[in-house]
Amino acid sequence: MAFLPPTLPRKIALFVVAAFFCFAGVGHFTNTEFFLAIVPPYLPAPLALVYISGVAEILGGLGVLHPASRRRAGFCLLALLFAVFPANLHMALNPAQFSDITTTALYGRLPLQFVFAAVVWWAACSPGSQSGTPADSPIHSRAESPTDSPTL
Repeated sequence: MAFLPPTLPRKIALFVVAAFFCFAGVGHFTNTEFFLAIVPPYLPAPLALVYISGVAEILGGLGVLHPASRRRAGFCLLALLFAVFPANLHMALNPAQFSDITTTALYGRLPLQFVFAAVVWWAACSPGSQSGTPADSPIHSRAESPTDSPTL
């Protein structure tokens, strides 16, 4: 498939990123109460934030699958990961509100989010993540300049 990165690890990472964000984004609409509970109380309009972030996750997850939008979608997902970090921090600092999740898991999510951000960057934003780019090919083609063409 020409629209995917050339290496198997990047293809797998790309599909993991896409599936994760699409699944999580749909969760904002099917499990809204959970996502409302993790919005820190100092943020306004929690329901709107849950829906907006859900749409952004779905669009970003789909966007990384197409080479024309992959890089932009990847950077948007990175911004989203950093934007929702306060929700994960809120969960870790208020474990009594999330008794179904162990304290270890609540704190473990914090560094894991940075690892996942690195995976998003590698799969969707880094030079080798784009299909058909010179970084994907062992042989780099050089653009022709006007001096390279034969004169008549």
